[in-house]
Amino acid sequence: MSLFNRMMASVGIGAAKVDTLLERTSYSPGDEVRGVVRIYGGSVDQQIEGIDLSIMTYYIKEVNDSKLKQNVELGKVRVSPPVTVRAGENREIGFSFYLAPNTPLSIGRSPVWIKTSADIRSSVDPTDNDYIEVVPTQPMHMVLQAIESLGFKLREAETVYAPRIGDSSPFVQEFEWVPYGGAYRGQLDEVELVFLRNRGSELELLLQIDRRAKNLFGLFAEAMDTDESFVKVVVKEADFAQGPQYVASLLNNVISRYSH
Repeated sequence: MSLFNRMMASVGIGAAKVDTLLERTSYSPGDEVRGVVRIYGGSVDQQIEGIDLSIMTYYIKEVNDSKLKQNVELGKVRVSPPVTVRAGENREIGFSFYLAPNTPLSIGRSPVWIKTSADIRSSVDPTDNDYIEVVPTQPMHMVLQAIESLGFKLREAETVYAPRIGDSSPFVQEFEWVPYGGAYRGQLDEVELVFLRNRGSELELLLQIDRRAKNLFGLFAEAMDTDESFVKVVVKEADFAQGPQYVASLLNNVISRYSH
């Protein structure tokens, strides 16, 4: 084993590589993620101190009128203890973990990826990024359908910095809806939705209801941001069991109460 090969491996040339293979590429928040990490030995024997999987996304943070992207780790799992990988050796390590309930959905600008990192002694650490699709759970899907059925259209979905709103994270995913028909056209400018807490069969929502200015007083209220109402709504398992129309009527009652 030449000194030259060791020197090259220390800067990442001819070093071991990792590749994560997932059982599937589409998941919902709270789902189990399973797969394997493949390790490909390089030109020299190397000691891997550990292999970690980090579930990543990014949020938007406004700083001095500029919007900055900030990567954030939703969770981290160690899938391998220290191991020596021989030159040219290939091996697989299986893993299993659960996505966090607050994982952003793949709607709008909210990518989610799994970053694989191998900690190799005296070498550049190899990494691998695998993007996944995060789809709504059935209760989440029912809420999104309910808002759409009330005459709203999704304009934007974005994960933003909100340390005072997020349950255990410095961010929330906002869904911005605008009325395109129905009773709220001309009444509201928009409704923003945040899934505050996802308890599987029960959801806690935050609605921001933005009323449209209709007169001079309304314009003044709009300028002072007093035309907005923030309302927390808990949709329980029993509510979802009664079907999408019932969920729509529940949300309609809340929105209607704050639309005048």
